[in-house]
Amino acid sequence: MIAILSALLPTFALIVLGYILRERKFLPDSFWPGAEKLTYFVTFPALLFSNTAKADLGSLPLFGIATAMLGTIAICTILILAARPALRVSGPTFSSLVQGAIRPNTYIGLAVAAALLGTHGLTVTALCVALVVPTVNVISVLACAHLGDNDRNPGILSLLRDVAKNPLLMACVLGSVFNVLGIGLPPIAGPFLEVLGRAALPVGLLAVGAGLDLGAARRAGFPVGISTVGKLMLSPAIAAGLCLALGLPATELAAVVLYAALPCSASAYVLARLMGGDAQMMASIITVHTLAAIATMPVIAILVQVV
Repeated sequence: MIAILSALLPTFALIVLGYILRERKFLPDSFWPGAEKLTYFVTFPALLFSNTAKADLGSLPLFGIATAMLGTIAICTILILAARPALRVSGPTFSSLVQGAIRPNTYIGLAVAAALLGTHGLTVTALCVALVVPTVNVISVLACAHLGDNDRNPGILSLLRDVAKNPLLMACVLGSVFNVLGIGLPPIAGPFLEVLGRAALPVGLLAVGAGLDLGAARRAGFPVGISTVGKLMLSPAIAAGLCLALGLPATELAAVVLYAALPCSASAYVLARLMGGDAQMMASIITVHTLAAIATMPVIAILVQVV
């Protein structure tokens, strides 16, 4: 248990530090959007590409990982849709709850995998990213388009094009292509990308902390509480059940369950604001999820180690 806490605490300490740096104005507010853009478009793609390009993908139970991960998303989506009558919220608010049920914070996920599960676990998590990013983006956009307070109704081709251009997904796909073709990490470019990728986790986690809105968290009500329990507790429980049913090995099980236990991604706020969702509710969900995950993820990490 001490080893798990020692591995996870630096991850969440960076999130707290990011919040403190922003609150104390140690850096100008204009720094954080640039840091987020650098992380999203440069350093995280470099990390994902270099990891997938050199990984031993042939040893992974790809079908089992995909079934467990996508099955978890499908079940969580069905459950939140079934709960809509009981929640009694507006369409825009419900679209934000849908996002809160399925969108993971990839930055935290990769940091946790790197700290707890090593290179193999990081590779499994990168595979989860490649599977989950397009899936949750499609569901989230459809939810906002159908339920949000706006006139935008994106066509399927436009939707698929936007998803395909996601830099994290592109990095995973390209890295997998290099891996399958036997190219691996090319000389010069490979070491360069590995060094560049090392900046992804600390900068990304600082940006997560800088984006927290404690005012929004204080306004959180019953729907946010339901969202928090669902995303941080029910989702990993579903993932664990599927992993056990599929007979996944210990590291793969731990990676999938921890990825399912992640708090909601900050990108959900951007989509809610652009497509007529409840942005205030989304800010509450993201902040409460992230703060609560400081307590729930160590417990889940301990449980998956026991399993």
